Amino acid sequence: MVASEILRSGTEILGAFMTSRGFVYIQEMAGASSGGDFASGAYVREDRKLEIHYRHGLGLVTYHIGSNSLRHETLMRALLGLEGGNHYPGFSDDPMDAFRDLLYDLEHFAADFLSGAGQIFEQCRLEARAARKLSRIERLEQRWPNSIEETR
Repeated sequence: MVASEILRSGTEILGAFMTSRGFVYIQEMAGASSGGDFASGAYVREDRKLEIHYRHGLGLVTYHIGSNSLRHETLMRALLGLEGGNHYPGFSDDPMDAFRDLLYDLEHFAADFLSGAGQIFEQCRLEARAARKLSRIERLEQRWPNSIEETR
């Protein structure tokens, strides 16, 4: 199955939940590259966007509110602390499990992004930006993901 077909199947898992919160899915880029087939899309509502990318697996998942953004792993670390509790990213041979795991996280931890004022998102963004000042070893010890560098 090519990346665009897998992403389409994944959006069937996320779709009802996201559309019930007013988000509309927009297919973005898809094609072949030297790294393999890829596909991307986004759930969009007003100034909010949940961007998803697929290449050999569900990869980049990024939340945007206005011009600010956080990768999923960074948001979950800031929101849930060291112990986590989020399901995505997980480990499975079934590519659809990643979408199911992301759905779990959206259902349980993303209320502020989905329907709130965005204040918790902003607090998490500021916490992640502050953590960028830590040494690499401190970040590793505190379980900050490498994607913290992309926090805007």
